[in-house]
Amino acid sequence: MNKTKIIATIGPATYKKEVLMELINSGVDVVRLNMSYSDYHFCREVIGNIQEINREIQANTAIMLDLEGPCIRVGEFQGGHGEFQTGEKIRIYMKPIICNSYQFSVNYPKLIDDLKFRSVIKLMDGKVVLEVVEKGMDYVVCEVLKGGIVDSLSKVYLPGVKLNRKFLTKQDREDILFANKMDVDFIGVSNVSDAEDILEINDLLIELKNDHIGLIAKIQNDRAVKNLDRIIDVADGILLARSDLAVEIPLEEVPNVKNQIIRKCNDMGKVSIITAELDSFLTKEVIPSRSEVSDLANAVSDSVDAILLTGETTVGVHPVAAVKELERIVKVAEHTIDYEYFFDRALKIKSQSIAGTIATSVALGAIELNCKAIIVATNTGYTARQTSKLRPPCMIIAAAPNERVARGLSLYFGVLPISIGELDFDTISSKAISVAKESLNLEKGDKVIVTGGYPFKKVKHTNFMKIDEI
Repeated sequence: MNKTKIIATIGPATYKKEVLMELINSGVDVVRLNMSYSDYHFCREVIGNIQEINREIQANTAIMLDLEGPCIRVGEFQGGHGEFQTGEKIRIYMKPIICNSYQFSVNYPKLIDDLKFRSVIKLMDGKVVLEVVEKGMDYVVCEVLKGGIVDSLSKVYLPGVKLNRKFLTKQDREDILFANKMDVDFIGVSNVSDAEDILEINDLLIELKNDHIGLIAKIQNDRAVKNLDRIIDVADGILLARSDLAVEIPLEEVPNVKNQIIRKCNDMGKVSIITAELDSFLTKEVIPSRSEVSDLANAVSDSVDAILLTGETTVGVHPVAAVKELERIVKVAEHTIDYEYFFDRALKIKSQSIAGTIATSVALGAIELNCKAIIVATNTGYTARQTSKLRPPCMIIAAAPNERVARGLSLYFGVLPISIGELDFDTISSKAISVAKESLNLEKGDKVIVTGGYPFKKVKHTNFMKIDEI
């Protein structure tokens, strides 16, 4: 059982119940629905299938709904695409037109106000590059710096351009209301630029009286990188969309941003997620390249919380094989994690509280006594999250009072969430230890640490720890 979590994006290749069951049994902890490509009918079907699977196999697979965000897209081309030639000039219109190889439209009418002379526009993940050379009444003229084929409805990238528009779109607001109704566990917030973008959605969740959904900010542009600390401070986690960011900033800077995100999220007790990018599994190949394996192994060694599969499990030829391969990479790479290093770093910034001190003692005890598991009785998930932040070398069995709290812990490094029910503390501990014995193959003489608040549900913070021997 691995500590690093796996998120699988669901699409045409994986939405059926039998395939979802295979994904979960192969190691998927969270399923992701991308609202850029999914409708509500599709989402309801997937969510219903996951709920059935969770009941059937007593799992706590969580659901993440990913907003499209304030995304700018090109219009529809005749024949599905257009081809721009290097050196030619083309027009971009602010109103719908018939798109061809000399002109296209965008879905953001005020883009003309935000663009400046010499502003760069990138299309098709940076394969096509334009530069603004002139402005008209309702169009801009661009020179094609780098030509190529552009598909209908493809995304428009604007490096260094600040958009003067509201962050929360009408569609995103409707999708958040849908997420609230369907009781999803996480929302992925796309195209974030600053902390205010996250706070705007948080305010809506407060209006809905929803304190369960975690907000995962997606880092996709240079403004988000500049405001990274502020964004981490208000979000529940960070998802680095590496392919998107590589279009906005120099490619060689992306690994450094990845390292910053993992380190800063760990320091602040927030979830860090990176995209897997196992491109081999998008084709008939089922063997990843050495560079793909090394890339992911390094992220695991740096103690990333979770790895996200996107195209590999939406349209990939071998989605289940991709999950199994990622699981194998993670399993081996976790042996290289320097747990004492992460613990020492966490000590320098630990919270000055009873819960923080107890969590520190628990992690230290797990290291010194070579404990095989930490049993956390957690009413809200807070104690389990605090313990995960310290990166103990053994699994954390988080015994939660219900499935909702358990699902909310599914993204946290090293946490195996289980739903126990509204029981007394001794019964919770006993049941959790039984789960640990079965899940971790504990043997006689193995030590486990039990921690939580006692009496359970009658205190607001963690106040004790004890060491048991199997």
